[in-house]
Amino acid sequence: MLRSLSKKLHVLVEKYFPDAFVFVILLTVVTMFMGIFITKKTPFEMIQFWYGGFWNFLAFTMQMILILVTGYCLVDAPAIKKALNSLSQVPKTATSALMYTIIVSAAASYFSWGLGLVFGTLFAVAVAKNVKGTDIRLLVAAAYTSAIVVLPASLTITAPLLVNTPGHNLEAKIGLIPLTQTIFGPMLLGIAIITVILMLFVFKAMMPKAEDAVPLMSVITEEVVSATAPMEEKTVANALNNSIILNYIIVIMGLVYIISYFQKGFNLELNILNFIFIMIGLALHKTPRNYMNAIVKAMPTTAGIAFQFGFYAGIMGMMSGAGLISVIAKWFVSFSTPFTFPLWTLVSASVVNIFVPSAGGQWIIQGPIMIEAANILGLPPAIAVNGVTLGDLVTNLFQPFFALITLGLSGLRLRDIWGYVLVAMVIFFIVSAIGVTFFPLAF
Repeated sequence: MLRSLSKKLHVLVEKYFPDAFVFVILLTVVTMFMGIFITKKTPFEMIQFWYGGFWNFLAFTMQMILILVTGYCLVDAPAIKKALNSLSQVPKTATSALMYTIIVSAAASYFSWGLGLVFGTLFAVAVAKNVKGTDIRLLVAAAYTSAIVVLPASLTITAPLLVNTPGHNLEAKIGLIPLTQTIFGPMLLGIAIITVILMLFVFKAMMPKAEDAVPLMSVITEEVVSATAPMEEKTVANALNNSIILNYIIVIMGLVYIISYFQKGFNLELNILNFIFIMIGLALHKTPRNYMNAIVKAMPTTAGIAFQFGFYAGIMGMMSGAGLISVIAKWFVSFSTPFTFPLWTLVSASVVNIFVPSAGGQWIIQGPIMIEAANILGLPPAIAVNGVTLGDLVTNLFQPFFALITLGLSGLRLRDIWGYVLVAMVIFFIVSAIGVTFFPLAF
């Protein structure tokens, strides 16, 4: 049944679902009209909000590009490439390849969502190269999905970490919420584990028949740049370019900082993750020139992120400037009861996330509203945190903001994976809805 459903969805997606860039343009237009008709802003005001937010993701865009580039360079290092290739040869059948991909991607994402998206995708591509009969679309969709659905319990998920950080914007009202009530609590942890296990069965049920499987297509171009220029002239410049000593001075400096950073506590946020990737990449590539050659090879994968993230920031600017996030959140809160509040928090966050796919930005705007509502209803603030966290994650399986990383690394189009991912989203939503509704205080 699921195979038939996913096949029909693929047909529908192929016919009606646009490319990722057109999707963000459509969201921009929809948000514009929402502001005009719901919050009664003028078209010019909405355009002002749009431009005002357009550049707000520049730092985040650079972080995402570095996640992509440094992750690729890390896997492109000879030692890692050899290890990844060996690991990807462990499964011998299409079914075991799929199971392996889901587990590896979920495990990587548990420690860091950025690592999960990069390593999971590249692992899926490596498996598709080595195991006959695999469908590259299914493997990449499974890698992306498993990296997302494990995030309720991830060590790097945004809202739970924010409300456990001294000095956060709501500390005066709710204090610090311990991680035992969020990512280490039975509810979020249980949802993550149950959903990952379900994905093993769901994706197996969606596997296309052998004759319908799509083998590895043109993905990351191999050997675009040679590791070292042939027959290099012996000059001071080339000696410096290929200096192992200079390279490892930087690596040692980086290692010293990384050790000192984690002595203060474990916080694997994007900047330190990228820094770790850079240092390990430099160490494994051995010389500055080798590493820069790998960087050049990786850059084509970043085009979607570099160009499209500004449009998402513009949408966020309109949603925030026009007050649409508050309107959506307050509307759901208006008919909530203590029993239904966790579910409507999940649903409202899922809707908002389609337009504001930044967990940090969404929490800063929507979080205070949901916390206040929880307080009025006499509920612990952790319920609001968990509901917003789950809602933010569920529709990451609908809108392509973070999928751009996966698409850039795999060379696939959005429509290639979205039929599978949409089925997984429905399962993820059902599990999350049951969890927040019936077990909101299971911590």
